Amino acid sequence: MSRSSLRSRVVPSTRRIVIGSAVVLATLGAWTTTATAASAIEPAYSVAPPSTEQRACTLDGFVIEHLPDGIGTPSDFEYEWEDVSFHSRVWETGPDPEGAFKVDLTVKTLRGEKLTDLEALKTFLIEYEEKDPDSWELTPVKVGGYDGLFTGDEVFYFVAPGVAAEVTIDHDRFTDEDVLDTAAGFHPET
Repeated sequence: MSRSSLRSRVVPSTRRIVIGSAVVLATLGAWTTTATAASAIEPAYSVAPPSTEQRACTLDGFVIEHLPDGIGTPSDFEYEWEDVSFHSRVWETGPDPEGAFKVDLTVKTLRGEKLTDLEALKTFLIEYEEKDPDSWELTPVKVGGYDGLFTGDEVFYFVAPGVAAEVTIDHDRFTDEDVLDTAAGFHPET
């Protein structure tokens, strides 16, 4: 085999290696640039899609028929305190420039044997919320067909033995009417 025929075989092979390497490096460069650019525009927080129950506007057997405009993203919580179980949905907006979130609205159901009437509910909430019973100014209200007590940013009401509901709202952004309208639309499914 002559030197020139060897060279003609080597040069195309070398050329293919060099060109192939250049294509690989260019692809890696584009991929790295795209990955870097994509990571630079990631949101500051991630939001899970709403659950089926959230989309259906129900919570623990209660419907949610009215919500004020301007509330944020919902999250659901379940917890228990002193043999009373809570199911709550909390709407939050944020983050603000400092990265904090703010609670706009909370609806919750309370279930427990000690919730026998409105007075028992009030006594329970005084302890749970660490309120001073002498200074907690409550106004009797009707929430739908239920007896309740209202204090500006909060309304709670007795539904049936063992079942109650509570709605709280950010009183800086929303009105008394907003909290009462939301409460009237938060009731057991029929």
